[in-house]
Amino acid sequence: MGQLEVEPHTGTRVVHAVCSHDCPDSCGVLVTVDTLSGRATKVQGDPAHPVTRGFLCGKVAKYLDRVYSPDRLLYPMRRKAGVPKGPLAKGREAEAFERISWDAALDEIALKLTKIAAEFGPESVLPYSYAGTIGQLGYGSMDRRFFYRLGASQLDRTICASAGGAALTSVYGVKLGVAPQDFAHARLIIAWGANIHGNNIHLWPFIEEARRAGARLVVIDPYRTRTAALADEHLAIRPGTDGLLALGMMHVILREGLEDRAYIDETTKGFAELREHALRVEHAPEAVAAVTGIAAETIVRLARSYATAKPSAIRLNYGIQRSENGGTAARAVCMLPLLTGAWKQRGGGLQLSTSGSFPFNSKALQMPELMLASPLGREARMVNMSQLGQALTELGNDAKDGSLVKALFVYNSNPAAVAPNQNAVLRGMAREDLFTVVHEQFFTDTADYADVLLPAPTFLETKDVQGAYGHLFVQVSERAIEPLGEARSNVALFGELGRRMGFRESCFHDTEDDLIDQALDTNDPWFAGIDRELLEREGHVPLRISEDADGAVLPFSTAAWFRTPSGRGELTPVPVFVAPEESRGRATMYPLEFLPRKADNYMNSTFANLAGHRKMESRTAGVLEMHPEDAVSRGLVTGDEVEVFNARGSIVLEAMIGAQVPAGVVAARLDWNKLSAAGMNVNALTSETLTDIGGGATFYSTLVEVRKASLLQEG
Repeated sequence: MGQLEVEPHTGTRVVHAVCSHDCPDSCGVLVTVDTLSGRATKVQGDPAHPVTRGFLCGKVAKYLDRVYSPDRLLYPMRRKAGVPKGPLAKGREAEAFERISWDAALDEIALKLTKIAAEFGPESVLPYSYAGTIGQLGYGSMDRRFFYRLGASQLDRTICASAGGAALTSVYGVKLGVAPQDFAHARLIIAWGANIHGNNIHLWPFIEEARRAGARLVVIDPYRTRTAALADEHLAIRPGTDGLLALGMMHVILREGLEDRAYIDETTKGFAELREHALRVEHAPEAVAAVTGIAAETIVRLARSYATAKPSAIRLNYGIQRSENGGTAARAVCMLPLLTGAWKQRGGGLQLSTSGSFPFNSKALQMPELMLASPLGREARMVNMSQLGQALTELGNDAKDGSLVKALFVYNSNPAAVAPNQNAVLRGMAREDLFTVVHEQFFTDTADYADVLLPAPTFLETKDVQGAYGHLFVQVSERAIEPLGEARSNVALFGELGRRMGFRESCFHDTEDDLIDQALDTNDPWFAGIDRELLEREGHVPLRISEDADGAVLPFSTAAWFRTPSGRGELTPVPVFVAPEESRGRATMYPLEFLPRKADNYMNSTFANLAGHRKMESRTAGVLEMHPEDAVSRGLVTGDEVEVFNARGSIVLEAMIGAQVPAGVVAARLDWNKLSAAGMNVNALTSETLTDIGGGATFYSTLVEVRKASLLQEG
């Protein structure tokens, strides 16, 4: 399956790859390659993959535009002497850099890191990466070995999913959920903070199959997403109040005796405490309605429908956990199927993430024991990536916090655009005493601050092994084409750099195949019989998870599935709703709740620089969406140039008045800084406040005010 030779006279071969972008679908991709030129000519979804089923999302269907973009960064480059760090005009970035060889680049990086570590301590070096690739090798293998061995600060990778992940595992002990194919059997589907049609498109056909059989789709989201527009019902909840709505549903279910007591008694712990808490008066529908903005009768109807529809499924996504009480909110929603026994039926239960289903041997890949061989001889300090601004501008000013960050190594991420509290992040990245290396495919906003730029490959140009956080198939991604220009993978980069730094451990010589073998070397029964040879032959292989007589996986249908300390679903501590500090009613200076949304046709900031993808997003480019009520009170009409501001910063956008958001809420989408008129994006307004559990980012707990930009100029 790895490389399928098609008819010889065509002069092509078809290679099985896996989309490694940060998406639950982890699609199997067939890449057609011209054997004479070595150029990829077509990408398509693998029709044999039970979830991909032969089609790709709009982003990846145009993937060759990315691979062969004339804007690709193809060679190592060094900042020219005297050129300051900072924003560069699109198309003119190369003027700030000079091309160098890989040998020169690696020698300079090794020399700089050695000198910085000797003078300031190795913890003064900070890696910064996330899920630019979610393949096991690209996301975290040789890079972790390198930074562990160096003794660099560790990065707490929290920016996307840490609060929700902590919530799910606190209740179930493992990140597992309903298989996407089984949503077709549900009779009620709740998309809770989940824009399925925008960023989980391969689940959509199964939902449509369920709806054709009579199921209803209810969307709970402050914004009228693509999914909400297509749903049977859209509940425009106020941001940050999801946990209270879940408690309101529990109140109705328990008050009316709609819970499954036999299942609860068999599989859960803490029900009595949760019942007493949920039945408190502040969780009655009338009280919940006043805070969430959802009518009391709607809450009652939703709770009854959820408890009585057999089976009922919740597709919970990470939106709700990006608020100050987001971890608790996610815990509350995760408890709902435990009360109704929804897990007992095929298609019933909940899906947030299935990533915990893949027992890759991460310790073998990452080798944290190398920290003991570092100059520190111990575990290095941990820096939360959601507080990068603080790390680059404040960390180390107090001696108890350790050394200042003197070197930043960025890969698999674009923090200048995606990290919260952008003004602090950019001030830190602009420091002349900060040595910054960026491994990238394009001249991103972060690349504008690099001292050394290194070219990175796309997923067509590397080999990797991958699980998923939205299905239950493990896959190998073969290299379809040779890396363009002089692009090198994370494995190649950090292996060679480790050798340049004098690290003598043999692990820095491991190949991609070695690492894949190590990743799969586990005794977990869910990987039984799965090895590299099988994956190379088959392309995708289902996890060896137990099935019923009809071939259905029924997670948490019995107590045997739970991996909590008690071996049961944990209903305590009870989820307590606390309104975010940055939410309506808690402040008057900035009265509007701001949603810094992700674009449907980008992947965070990935794809934002490509003309075809920007065209698909053109309707909301540079736009602030407002409810008519909020616009009228501020004298605004569609087309007005407006300033959106708070104490952290401001951005200028064009007002679009409509019903996409409820009154009191405004929304704009994430983009590259340099592609906006003012050179800033939505993260100029977001804070570095962390979630209640999991230490995650709180993008959706942001208050702002809006006024005509002309008023600012006149003032």
